[in-house]
Amino acid sequence: MKIIITGSEGLLGKEIVAYLKKQHEVITLDLVLGHDLSDENFVEDWFSKNKADCLVNCFAMNDHVEEGKTRGTIFDVSLESFKKFLDVNLTSLFSVCRQFAKNNDEGTIVNFSASTGIVSARPDLYNGGHKHPAYSISKAGVINLTKFLATHLAPRIRVNCIAPGGVEFDQDEEFKEAYSKLTPMKRMMKKDELNKLVEFLCTSDSSYVTGSTMVVDGGWTIW
Repeated sequence: MKIIITGSEGLLGKEIVAYLKKQHEVITLDLVLGHDLSDENFVEDWFSKNKADCLVNCFAMNDHVEEGKTRGTIFDVSLESFKKFLDVNLTSLFSVCRQFAKNNDEGTIVNFSASTGIVSARPDLYNGGHKHPAYSISKAGVINLTKFLATHLAPRIRVNCIAPGGVEFDQDEEFKEAYSKLTPMKRMMKKDELNKLVEFLCTSDSSYVTGSTMVVDGGWTIW
C-alpha cells in the first residue's frame, strides 16, 4: 500500500511514518521539507503527479508558546493569527483532501482533529492564559469537514478522523501532572499510541468505516 503522510516531520508524523514504513510505501510531505500545503498551485501540481492508496493528514498549525514567553488570553489574540489558524488547519486541509480525491479513483483519507475540537481547552491548565481559540475551533471544523467529505466522496473514498488527547513530549512536570489528574487514564498519551489505529483506518480492515471520529484521549472528553 502507498500512503501519503502530510506533516511527516512533526511529533506524531515522525512516529506514524516510522511505523508504516515497515509494511507500506510512504511518501512524506512537510513544510520543513519544502512543501507548502497552503499554496494551492503547489498542492494541485503535486497531487496530480503522486497517486496513492491513502492520505494521512498530520499537518496543522498549533499554538505552542516559545520558551521564556507567557501565554496570553483571548483579548490578546490578533484577528490575523485567528485567520491563519483557519487558513492552515481548515482551508489548506480541504485543498489537500480535494486534490487527493480528484486524482485517485479510490482510497482512504485520515484527518487529525483533537480533543479540544470536541470540548473546550481548559483555562486552568495554562496559568491564567488561554489556548488560542482558533486552534480548537479549527479542529472542531476538521470533524465536520471529515463528515462532509465522507458523505460526498462515498463510496469510492472513505474519510475518517482521529481526535487525540494531549501527547507527552517536552511539557514541564507541573503541566503533565495537572493534565493527568483530569484524565481517567491518569497520564498523557505516548507519541506512538496512534500508529496501529492509523494503519487500521488506511487499510481494508476498516472497509465499512467512514465519517467516523476516533477519540483517543484517555477518557478526557467523557468527564
